[in-house]
Amino acid sequence: MSKGLRARESKPESVPRSKPLTKLDELIKWIAVVSAGIALSTGLAARTGFAHQEPALQPEEIGNVRQIYDGTLYPDIQVRTFRNIERLFPTRTVRRGTHVHSLSQSEAPLKGVEFSSAGKKYDMYDYMSLNRVSGLLILKDGKIAFERYELGTNETTRWMSMSVVKSITSTLIGVAIKDGHIKSIDDPVTKYLPTLAGSAYEGVTIRNLLQMASGVKWDETYTNPVSDRRRMLELQLSGKPGSILELMSRLARAGRPGTIWNYNTGETHVVGELIHAAVKRPVAQYLSERIWSKFGMESDATWWLESSNGQEIGGSGLSATLRDYGRFGLFVMNHGFVGEEQILPEGWVSEAGTSKIIGGKKVNYGYMWWIPDASANPVHEGAFLARGIFGQSIYINPAANVVVVVWSARPKPTGTDTISDEDFYAAVVKALH
Repeated sequence: MSKGLRARESKPESVPRSKPLTKLDELIKWIAVVSAGIALSTGLAARTGFAHQEPALQPEEIGNVRQIYDGTLYPDIQVRTFRNIERLFPTRTVRRGTHVHSLSQSEAPLKGVEFSSAGKKYDMYDYMSLNRVSGLLILKDGKIAFERYELGTNETTRWMSMSVVKSITSTLIGVAIKDGHIKSIDDPVTKYLPTLAGSAYEGVTIRNLLQMASGVKWDETYTNPVSDRRRMLELQLSGKPGSILELMSRLARAGRPGTIWNYNTGETHVVGELIHAAVKRPVAQYLSERIWSKFGMESDATWWLESSNGQEIGGSGLSATLRDYGRFGLFVMNHGFVGEEQILPEGWVSEAGTSKIIGGKKVNYGYMWWIPDASANPVHEGAFLARGIFGQSIYINPAANVVVVVWSARPKPTGTDTISDEDFYAAVVKALH
């Protein structure tokens, strides 16, 4: 071989050896491979229409209305049901307005209370846990002295009123009188509901209805499936328009009007029908126009209807937030004033919130407001409250300028309050004095 050829030959260059991979290098390489695989599969899924989608949220499980009145709901499902009652029946919305009545925090918040009830000592924690309280709001001088949510509720939760709404319905009678739609509570019911002429309600006045003293026979037993209250519930479940008023027109008489006190949810429905007839608009709309929006409720409420787009159930079925129930309490305690305008007749609240004499006996019931026993707790003097089964209430004490709102989920409709609500209200008033 010539020298020239040898000159062009060269030895192969040596290749430097790679360093062994560290554990960190291996981890980075593995992440890169996995990421590439995910990107590839995602791209293929997107192109083929099989991209992963999160399952749609399902409405939480609730019970039915028969289980509510039977008292046969387990604790968790009971709470879910009470905060979703608008799913049980058709409803109409009670619209809020454009402004909100502010509820500021008190400069002297309530830290707690200690009190005795039925010979035993309790505190705030006992009351909330033993009475299964889901919401508690205490207003002093129009400010929040205490606010607490339990059992999965919060400040946006709407909770069932049960019979608390009876007091709201009766208040609308006062509004309708002030507005000139109703002349007097001594007007006969048949003046506004002529379909009741010739029934047991012939000769019954609006006052008789408000006092639960119509003298018409009625069985309110919630857990008895053949009681009048449960017959009314079954008609509501049927969704037939006008069926509840028809039921009321077929009832028998038990005594003369004004002589017998008998608690009657059907009678509050008659009051709702009467309001509708007098003001010529849905009751929920009237509540919105005259109280809910004007006073400044924070949220919309809903109200059960007898049938789709039908009549509001006057004695049950409102669902609202804790603070808005409190605002309603303030509205009533302030005698219906909104600024300089008084929505209720002069003296209405004082008359509605005092005991009555029915058949020669004192009854601690006003115009669909309950009157607590001031002889047992003198701080209740002048106080009154809206009350519903399972432990719902709005307690109003004008002398102390206190409103207490309680939501509860007690096991049975009545008789399962471990601690007396009235003893608790009294302890709150004393602690805030």
